[in-house]
Amino acid sequence: MQNKSTHSDRSLAYVDALREGMEQEMADDPQVFVFGLDVDDHKAIQGSTKGLLERFGPERVFGTPLSEDAMTGVAIGAAMAGMRPIHVHIRMDFMMLAMNQLVNIGAKAHYMYGGQVKVPLVVRSMIGKSWGQGAQHSQGLHSLFMHIPGLKVVAPSNAYDAKGTMIAAIRDNNPVIFVEHRLLYYTEAPVPEESYVVELGKGRVCREGDDITIVGISNMLMEALRAQEILQDAKVSAEVVDPITLHPMDIDTICESIEKTGRLLIVDNAWTRCGASAEIAAQVAERFGGQRAIPIKRMGFADTPCPTTPALEDVFYANPVTIAKAAHTMVHPEDDGWTPNPEKATLSYQSQFKGPF
Repeated sequence: MQNKSTHSDRSLAYVDALREGMEQEMADDPQVFVFGLDVDDHKAIQGSTKGLLERFGPERVFGTPLSEDAMTGVAIGAAMAGMRPIHVHIRMDFMMLAMNQLVNIGAKAHYMYGGQVKVPLVVRSMIGKSWGQGAQHSQGLHSLFMHIPGLKVVAPSNAYDAKGTMIAAIRDNNPVIFVEHRLLYYTEAPVPEESYVVELGKGRVCREGDDITIVGISNMLMEALRAQEILQDAKVSAEVVDPITLHPMDIDTICESIEKTGRLLIVDNAWTRCGASAEIAAQVAERFGGQRAIPIKRMGFADTPCPTTPALEDVFYANPVTIAKAAHTMVHPEDDGWTPNPEKATLSYQSQFKGPF
């Protein structure tokens, strides 16, 4: 099922779309507030909280100490009391310091109190590589949170979905882990000025094709779209799917695509073992089990911590060329020596895809 988008001639960067979504909800609902590390700093979390302090004041936009566990407890308590906090952890790696609060308190409160307690909390965090930040600052740990009942996990790949899912997350009465890939921050897409919602739990077919389904998670959706263009030279027609929300997962949209293509390649910004790609692969295998054989391949991090040096990063992270080669081999296993045109591969990185595609 594809999300219905609102046409807009206005182009907005991903980071500005995040800010606009938060600003509009803060203007509409006085219970919404933003806090976390450096949200009131002059750099404003890459600009995503720019201007919020000036408009809403220090009681609704404020920085916190380096006490992730305690501050997450404050966020959960405020949400239980009827407020709608947006807690910014900057990097997802830092959320490891608040796992007990998130997993044992925030995620379970609604269940443990028989539905009498709601926890409308949004937790913002960045993932992804950037100028060699290495093993403790580049991790994609979203699958850890996908594993927990009571948490929703969303990973928008473009500015349109960033604003729409942010608004949906703020309005949701459950804790939502909001995953932002740092390489997406300055990508642009048409974004309506008015408030709108991108429904959580619904994916989207971004490019239609007949030979193979490629599911790209977060920034890997962009890389999959570039790979799709490269594959056109080899007469391989790839259908590209963006799950948008990782939990709950829209497996129906993915399976509807596979019904047509008969093949599945999943590309993630994280480790493949026990990851989001493993969950998608398992659900697809169960859905088609006994009906037809579906070739499935996963791409993601190797079983090692994230490297720091650019040379190792080039090998560690999937890119349009490696994605295109993997897809081509799945479609044409008899020709696994195919190599993309180097010029086409270089030009693919100059493509700026405009969401929602």
